[in-house]
Amino acid sequence: MSMLANLKLVTSKREQGTNPVLHRRNKLSIKINDQILLAEAKRDGRTYAPTRLKTSTNQVTGERQTFESAKMIREWWYINGAGKINLVIKYGSKPIAFDSKGTKNAIEVGTGEELIAALKTIKAAVDAGELDTQIESASTAIRARFDK
Repeated sequence: MSMLANLKLVTSKREQGTNPVLHRRNKLSIKINDQILLAEAKRDGRTYAPTRLKTSTNQVTGERQTFESAKMIREWWYINGAGKINLVIKYGSKPIAFDSKGTKNAIEVGTGEELIAALKTIKAAVDAGELDTQIESASTAIRARFDK
């Protein structure tokens, strides 16, 4: 019992469900982080290809095999006709609008460095909860498609 005396013992109960607002916020934050890493890799002339584990069943033997495969990440930005970079933040497949009318859904930047800075600013805003209403409306629009 003397070894346990050195540890701090507490009563703990795990929460059953997570807050859906925090879950959506964290989900978008992870995706924005992938976009930051992708933009930094393009700037440095590298490729960014994170891997994930996939499991498949061999049809002949019935044995399950786990292997790594590259995860496809699409760029959220494109170059417009004026030569500027337009960045569209997406939740799922829906672009997030930044104004109350829902018409402004892109951020225009001039260079790759400004793109990375804008992505970091958006990530900080998402983590602070400034885009929770926009994320909620995009999530509702995505869920509405499944109810058909």
